Amino acid sequence: MHRLWLLFVFTISLSISAGEPAMAATQLKDGLYANFRTAKGDILCRLEFKKTPLTVANFVGLAEGTKDLGGGAKAKGDRFYDGLTFHRVIADFMIQGGCPLGTGTGGPGYTFPDEIDPSLTHSGPGILSMANAGPNTNGSQFFITHVPTPWLDGKHTVFGHVVTGQDVVNKIAGGDTINAVEILRVGAEAEAFKSDQQAFDNLLLGMEERQKEKERAAVEETARIIKERWPEAITT
Repeated sequence: MHRLWLLFVFTISLSISAGEPAMAATQLKDGLYANFRTAKGDILCRLEFKKTPLTVANFVGLAEGTKDLGGGAKAKGDRFYDGLTFHRVIADFMIQGGCPLGTGTGGPGYTFPDEIDPSLTHSGPGILSMANAGPNTNGSQFFITHVPTPWLDGKHTVFGHVVTGQDVVNKIAGGDTINAVEILRVGAEAEAFKSDQQAFDNLLLGMEERQKEKERAAVEETARIIKERWPEAITT
């Protein structure tokens, strides 16, 4: 009987452990989340899929293996982030991951534009943001802050923040492994958010069209000002 009781308790414990992500999802507010599993604990981040849809679609697509890769170190269908490391950790600054080579020089084999939203800033610990090599060079690498880093505002795309697990962020050391990145969708809007290659392409096209329209509007405004101030001027 004692052995049967121990077996029962062990079975229940396994069931609870296996169900933790699903149970956590039922307690979360509606939204899209990424759960980073590490040996030191989990880091749960809320993703800003409404304000930075292109960046989030890219991240989620890589995490779930639904993005096409342009010669990246992993094949389409692989969960891109699983097994990668936090290759760069700077105390009192941030932890950085998402490089398939583990050197900080790798990526998914393509880049995409910055998606800066002025309401999303590097305002404190736990900010999830894209690492890059300059303007419009986003790929797969990301970082999570230890402290406010306002000098990065406007230069790096903020696309989420830590909900729980900032203590884990603070424990991460260089070379620690990302065992898995699990995506949690809570609520109808999050469930409807698409992150496959077609969705990413559509979002990218929309961004490019909006940028062209913005540039056209700027040219027209400049022409209007010139005509208003110097009506006799001849433009070429």
